[in-house]
Amino acid sequence: MAARAFKPPEECPVCGASVPPRAHACPECGADERSGWNEEETHIDGLDLPDPDAEAAFERRKRRLGPTGVPVVWWIVGLLLAGLLIYGVLLSGWG
Repeated sequence: MAARAFKPPEECPVCGASVPPRAHACPECGADERSGWNEEETHIDGLDLPDPDAEAAFERRKRRLGPTGVPVVWWIVGLLLAGLLIYGVLLSGWG
């Protein structure tokens, strides 16, 4: 059975690098016929910059966390419950 002629794309649809005519994989990212020269789903559309809205949301969420990564509201709830427990113990005469 004859091997079919393989012709890679001129530009890698995954990373956008130039692919040599007889290459079996992209020299930059390693994409190949098996891993996918899928131009529809992996074609780059420009710079891969982070979304500014996502960064702002991350910063807002980070400010609401306490020192161990637990949201500050749960620290407050925990301290209030501990205070109520101590107050209840003192009122009942266990202390």
